[in-house]
Amino acid sequence: MRSTKFLSLLPFVRLAMAQNTWSFVQDGNSGIIPLELITISPTLALMYDRPYTNPLKLPNGEPAWAGLWHFDTNTATPLEIKTNSFCASGGFISNGTHVAVGGQPVDDIPGWGNATDGRMGVRLFGPCTSASGTGPGCTVFEDPDTLRLVVTRWYPTALRIADGSLFIIGGSDILTTFNGADIAQNNYEFFPPRKGEEGTVRPSKFLEDTLPANLFPRGMVLPSGNVLIIANNQSVIYDIESNTELMRLPEIPNGVRIGVPFDGFAQLLPLSPPLYEPTVLACGGSNKPDTITLEEMSVNDVASAQCQRITLTAAGVAAGWEIDHLPQPRVMAETVILPSGDIYILNGAHSGYSGYPSVGDSGATGTNAANPATQGIMYKSTLPLGQRITQVGIPTSPIPRMYHSAATFTAKGNIMVAASNPHPFVLTADNNPNNLSFPSEYRVEYLSPDFITNNSPRPVISKSPSQLAFNAQGTITVTIPASLAAGELQVSLMDMGFITHGWHAGSRLVFLEHTLSGNTLTITAPPNGNIYAPGPGWIYVVADGVWSEGVQIMIGDGGNPPRPAQGVPVSITSL
Repeated sequence: MRSTKFLSLLPFVRLAMAQNTWSFVQDGNSGIIPLELITISPTLALMYDRPYTNPLKLPNGEPAWAGLWHFDTNTATPLEIKTNSFCASGGFISNGTHVAVGGQPVDDIPGWGNATDGRMGVRLFGPCTSASGTGPGCTVFEDPDTLRLVVTRWYPTALRIADGSLFIIGGSDILTTFNGADIAQNNYEFFPPRKGEEGTVRPSKFLEDTLPANLFPRGMVLPSGNVLIIANNQSVIYDIESNTELMRLPEIPNGVRIGVPFDGFAQLLPLSPPLYEPTVLACGGSNKPDTITLEEMSVNDVASAQCQRITLTAAGVAAGWEIDHLPQPRVMAETVILPSGDIYILNGAHSGYSGYPSVGDSGATGTNAANPATQGIMYKSTLPLGQRITQVGIPTSPIPRMYHSAATFTAKGNIMVAASNPHPFVLTADNNPNNLSFPSEYRVEYLSPDFITNNSPRPVISKSPSQLAFNAQGTITVTIPASLAAGELQVSLMDMGFITHGWHAGSRLVFLEHTLSGNTLTITAPPNGNIYAPGPGWIYVVADGVWSEGVQIMIGDGGNPPRPAQGVPVSITSL
């Protein structure tokens, strides 16, 4: 049940125009707690967990902490891995391989599996072309002795950049609620390592300055190739090529902090040709000071409902953050970008903080947060201020999704919602002797718009290119229902991101230039790797707000990173 305690903010939010009605359906059991969730193919999602006493077992009978989710059967199969993948980050690289980096130290607890220290871990998966998840490329490859990060990283962020490699940001050496100067990894590295930088890291003054709330830094690659990094209540634009901080942005207004453990969310809004002007949305979190002690923090500390965005051009930065408000306060929420360009906000809580139980009154509940946010929010990114945020047509789930929950967009065009475990152990409804709040969650839900639920007409892609070079044209054979033909037509190129801890690292949508003639849709790939980094993506066709199922595509030449510059430069205003 949604608490009425947090309804007082609703009058401040004007509802946007009519939209699709959404609904939840619960279907399947994940077998592990997939706090790291990645859409791999039309039939598969990759899941990573901590080596708990999970019900999903390896062939040798030990509990699994990695697996594949099968969208066609709503079942899970185990994957065998070596290192502790808990609290990692990652992304696809230019050849289509998925790379997960960092993780957790050894959990030396009987019955929890046989994981080794994962903090320098590098886990390679794919490319897996099998619909069933069997065969070449459909296992996790690790070689901890030779294939490893330069330093230990827990709670880092990884982003695919223009050469197809991963840019890895920050983290900590050990488990902690607040990061500290003696344990923080205030630095950057690359995977694979850049020539001349093997075995080294790049120190970051920005990460030093954003202690103690700089874990899982929110990072976005801008159309200039520079990287925006948000941590605590601060932001910087960093030039990778010159290893230079170009500028600090204005602080997030009114003392709001979105870094761990205050845990607001951030999302790069869709990029549109020809200028691809980037706007970043950041919402929720807390306005508590970062000097607050754990003893002073409470599970009932009300989160922030503030929502702000900034356009990363010279004029946009001069104008500063534009402030809006969510209907209710949010902590640990996450964003799923939709092919239409709208943002679905879900999961998390109305009060408290992220992290295992550590705040002053967490002992009674076994969690750092309370008041689960069971109803989502739709953010209509193209509407004027005051009309963007709505809960019309947005359902309430009976399942609280607190710390360690996840949600990913699928090829079918709906959202897979899974996981939740605010406890440092598996706690099930029938094994909860102390009656702690929010047991470990294995139930999987799908969140679908009405045109999927009702099997209504939608665009159908019957033929599409499997690969497209930068700035090249390709053709898609598509059927647009007559009932949708008069509406706006969009072609969306999407990266779903690496989903963990309410943060969708690398999540991105680029609208493609296109022309439609009959059933032939001619599309033009992004001009270069700064707009969309070389590697895999998904194409959706949207007609009058209704999207097709997605098809996979490789953007660029598909080679191993680092790739030379591909495509053509374009005139942009992005910083």
